[in-house]
Amino acid sequence: MRRLSRGNRGFSLLCLWAAFFVAFSFNVHATQETESPQLTKAEQTLERINLDLKDLSDALASASGEEKDALQLKLFQKNEDLRTALASAISRESIPKEKLIAQVEMQQNYSHGATVYLEDKIKALNEKINSAKDDERLTLLNDYQELQHYQDTVIEANWQNIEWLKKLGVDESAAEASFRDLVAKRLRLMAASVEYFSQQIDLVGKQLTASPESEKSSLQLSQLVIKQRMTIAVDSLSSLISIGDQLDIDTSEYKRLMFEVTGSITQDLLDGQVLLSIVSHWSTNIWDWIANNAPQHLFQLFVFGLLLFATSLMAKLTRKVISKTVVSKNLKLSQLMQDFFIGMSGNIVWVIGILVALSQIGLNLAPVLTGFGIAGVIIGFALQDTLSNFAAGMMLLIYRPFDVGDFVFAGGVDGKVSHMSLVNTTIKTFDNQIIIIPNSKIWGDVIKNVTHERVRRVDMVFGIGYGDDLLKAESVLTEIVMNHPSVLRTPEPNIKVHTLNTSSVDFIVRPWVKTDDYWDVYWDVTKEVKLRFDKEGISIPFPQQDVHLHMVKENETTEQ
Repeated sequence: MRRLSRGNRGFSLLCLWAAFFVAFSFNVHATQETESPQLTKAEQTLERINLDLKDLSDALASASGEEKDALQLKLFQKNEDLRTALASAISRESIPKEKLIAQVEMQQNYSHGATVYLEDKIKALNEKINSAKDDERLTLLNDYQELQHYQDTVIEANWQNIEWLKKLGVDESAAEASFRDLVAKRLRLMAASVEYFSQQIDLVGKQLTASPESEKSSLQLSQLVIKQRMTIAVDSLSSLISIGDQLDIDTSEYKRLMFEVTGSITQDLLDGQVLLSIVSHWSTNIWDWIANNAPQHLFQLFVFGLLLFATSLMAKLTRKVISKTVVSKNLKLSQLMQDFFIGMSGNIVWVIGILVALSQIGLNLAPVLTGFGIAGVIIGFALQDTLSNFAAGMMLLIYRPFDVGDFVFAGGVDGKVSHMSLVNTTIKTFDNQIIIIPNSKIWGDVIKNVTHERVRRVDMVFGIGYGDDLLKAESVLTEIVMNHPSVLRTPEPNIKVHTLNTSSVDFIVRPWVKTDDYWDVYWDVTKEVKLRFDKEGISIPFPQQDVHLHMVKENETTEQ
């Protein structure tokens, strides 16, 4: 059990123990005169504890200050030892019933005196708390909590005393009936207190949301006081429910109240009566809530839907305005950047519209935004790869190494960029395959943009034999290139003898073309070179291998 606070512990325990030790001293004295010297082990244990209690009570009479506090605590602990020894002796029947009955009746007298004293003390302290200021109440509530806890313990001891006497053959029906009425009365009182404090907590909470900053500190202190009193009442109600179940008192309503207030899920919820009470109470509350709040909330839902509809229209209008703005030639934005701004503009409008709509139905956005921030941190740790792709996507949008429609070699894949998001890029290969590549893989590797420039050079190499006319071949190559309609005159084509190779004389042929005409020129020139070289009698060397066979004579083979 928790210790009483120093301010009240000395006086309260002194008064609580006074009546007990007056009777106790007389009982010990009588026992010492009449008792047989032959005692059982259990009797010796009780005798030793009783003597210790007598010595401690004598020492308490002349003690003061810290010493008195220590003695009072020791007295309490010894009495707990005494009750433990009594429980063991009653269970095992190791002591004559007359002696056990005398000991239990002495405990009853002590519990009765303690109950009367605690009720008066709690009543006086309660009045003092009600008249005190909030900052003073917290200190007083510590004393109140200790006294209330001690009273709950005394009530539990009363019930244990009755059970002990019944087990010892004493008729306790009248005492049990009286005690049952007492517990039922206290259950109703504690339940009413819990409901009252619960309503007060809700009321102060609503005031906190609507009050200015200057008043919040006072309301928060008041809320703290009410929550402390609520905790005390809940603890006391929980203790009483446990006793009430043993006395066959219907505690289903009190268990339902405990569940609604604390939210704790216990095995009591499996009780059919408790479940029925919870469902009945909730259904009643739901119908009351509908009757009182349905019109207001229906109007709020109407406003919520109206705001979402307006947000939808605003998002479409914003996308149209942004789409017309980003296509301006003055901005020179890539197609990827245009798509990004158009998509983000609509999403931003939706987010703002939803937040405004939620605020209109009474939702406090501060904890929601705080929750989004915390969730963002958690999701960031969980999705590090995705965030890496997102960052790479932003870098691709900013530096624009390629655009939609460009032919690129990126991330180990070559093809046409068909789509890009902030997380991945979609490339369509030349054989019409769709490949989705994470942006981090593209940004972290070499990017080759084939179609970024409007003009490209076609690099080709043609070889002729060493016995062919070099100047004639050069003239033929120049004629083929200059006669092609897609070859640009500026920059000028470059046709030169490049390499005297092992089996050929190689020419480089490098005409400039528009990017879209690259492959047409490459294929056309290659075809025309073959046809003209054949017509002009110019050979095109190709790798050859001569095989020489050495014939062995037949007589040489025979000799071997």
